[in-house]
Amino acid sequence: MCAMARPRKPLLSRERIVETAGALVDAEGLAALSTRRLAAELGVSGPSLYNHFRTKDEILDAVADAVSAKIDLSMFAADDGRDWGTALHDWAVSYRAALADHPHIVPVLAQGPGRRPAGLKVADAVFGAMVRAGWPPAQATSIGALMRYFVTGSALGSFARGFVDDETAYDPADYPHLGQAHLLAERRQKVDEGAFETGLRALLDGLRLQYEAIPARAPQGSAAAEA
Repeated sequence: MCAMARPRKPLLSRERIVETAGALVDAEGLAALSTRRLAAELGVSGPSLYNHFRTKDEILDAVADAVSAKIDLSMFAADDGRDWGTALHDWAVSYRAALADHPHIVPVLAQGPGRRPAGLKVADAVFGAMVRAGWPPAQATSIGALMRYFVTGSALGSFARGFVDDETAYDPADYPHLGQAHLLAERRQKVDEGAFETGLRALLDGLRLQYEAIPARAPQGSAAAEA
């Protein structure tokens, strides 16, 4: 009895569509993604995509959510030993790293989680940990928002790459304080990561001052305080 022949191409699945769409966005940007282009990359007909996703926007949502799923949330577990400030710091570093690996999808992520499961788990974990630490719910919501603004903003572009590496580009007669600006591009990682860490620590220092001023604050690890 002859064995059944294997299909020449892998069967189409949501996971394969999302992986291929993500690779295309990573390589060429959001504008490169269309259902026609994606179908060609997958070696299938365009209409077959609609068995898994209704629209291109749904595919982009799934790609964005796959990136959110890579963000470490372990520091927000109830049994984790880190205080709320350290947890926020460690989470923000993981958050930025996930976005830095997929910069072209950041504008979609910056819109918020919507109905994306992984994105909602991130929001839920941050809010729950802050309330559990004694932050009033309204302030815990603000913390989640400002952290998203800060991290996604830092991932939208590179400060250092905003300057050209031509030392003649910044005439000291016009820009007396930019004499070394042409060196920033080659030091991009150090400059950008240093700026992120400086901003993050300043942000957390400010939050700690607000935290100490909360009246009748519930002890960290206790039941949530009322707003």
